[in-house]
Amino acid sequence: MADLDYKGYVAGLVEKARAAQKIAEGYSQERVDELCEAIAYALTIPEVALEFGEKLVAESSMGVAKDKQAKMYSKVKGSWAQMKGKKSVGLIDSNKETGIDTYAKPMGVIGAIIPVTNGEATPVVKSLMAIKTRNAIIVAPHPRARKVNAEVVDAVRAVLKKFDAPEDLVQAIAPEYVSVDCSQQLMLQSDFILATGGTAMVRQAYSSGNPAIGVGTGNVVCIVDETADLADAADKILRSKTFDNATSCSTENNIVVIESIYDKWEEEMAKVGAVLIKEGTPEKERILKTMWPASPANHDLSRDIVARPAAEIARLADVDVPEGTKLLLVEENGGYGNEFPFTGEKLSPVAGVRKAKDFEQALEQMLNILEYQGKGHSVSIHTKIDDRVTKLGDVIPVCKVVVNQPQSLVNSGSWTCGYPVSMTLGCGTWGHNSISHNATWKDLLNFTYVSREIPNWQPSDDELFSDKIRSAFK
Repeated sequence: MADLDYKGYVAGLVEKARAAQKIAEGYSQERVDELCEAIAYALTIPEVALEFGEKLVAESSMGVAKDKQAKMYSKVKGSWAQMKGKKSVGLIDSNKETGIDTYAKPMGVIGAIIPVTNGEATPVVKSLMAIKTRNAIIVAPHPRARKVNAEVVDAVRAVLKKFDAPEDLVQAIAPEYVSVDCSQQLMLQSDFILATGGTAMVRQAYSSGNPAIGVGTGNVVCIVDETADLADAADKILRSKTFDNATSCSTENNIVVIESIYDKWEEEMAKVGAVLIKEGTPEKERILKTMWPASPANHDLSRDIVARPAAEIARLADVDVPEGTKLLLVEENGGYGNEFPFTGEKLSPVAGVRKAKDFEQALEQMLNILEYQGKGHSVSIHTKIDDRVTKLGDVIPVCKVVVNQPQSLVNSGSWTCGYPVSMTLGCGTWGHNSISHNATWKDLLNFTYVSREIPNWQPSDDELFSDKIRSAFK
């Protein structure tokens, strides 16, 4: 496709988006919310959500259709629920104390980079974010999800048409144009970039010259301490790590278990369908080479194992596992980095496992793993000791700490967790991101601030400076 005019093609999409956005800019709050409600409802009709899940699995060879249907329910309905009734048009706040009125305004044309792993719900959630804020959006899908992304966007456009809104508020790069070059052109020509995807693509977004929100690499580290309810922890880790065959960047990639309860924890994990591959065995080496064929030269994951079932990965590695195996746990009690790839992100129902003699050593191991990969993203702990939760919140360089919960099922927001529902998880400057929170519709607004005169609030020096400070300069 080297002869395709990506620049001109994207310019045409942007021109249509700008024309549609100019119309939406005149919409009332009621009009905006009606469109969002209609899209959220239409795309979460059970048979519709399942169909897109099935099509994405077929096209990408990744994930589980029923889990993708569930993801569409939770993320799309959750996104609508948290924006329903919220102001995003015109005057949204009037502060009498400061004399400041705040007006919300759209940004223009949003360029949205979509990952293959969440190609079903992400285009819908980002479309809702854009329409809530009266922006237009152009979706750039991953090559392995180009067809289903186009169909999802067509479904959103059909809702817009049904409600007499310009369809070009939501567009997708056509399947024949989907490429890195076309995505780069979209980032160059958009007013704002909302990037969810691989680290390389996110860094391109930040270096495009246009304002952007991107996400960092996920590599969640989970601590299971000696006070944890081990049966509950096993159930939650299993559900989180196997959901959609671990397509989420929020799955427990590394689990650090306190030594005194390690054997009991292994027993509980076995009850739910996990198999522990011991350190120093041929089985571990075969799984390693199956997942990272070029290790230790590089840590590129084999595409054949990404988001594939645990039993299939074991079969590819010629490792015998019991029927019904859902999760592979691989001991990694060595070092960190490329020579110890199980310490990195695995995008599959495979988790690295380490022993720690106590909580302090577990904390040290968590920090070492994050220093290799995943800094800024998130960690979790299963414990009954609040001080240990406080310690993680205080010292670990991540934006989210999840306590006694299934990490991937709550990290991007859920009905049982207060994190904002999102498909774009900020990782702060630790993860080379501009935000530390889950990105929502609020991140796609410009604001105008109007100031009125208020009573003079200048304090005296006696009120402003303490005697201790003043005396230090006498």
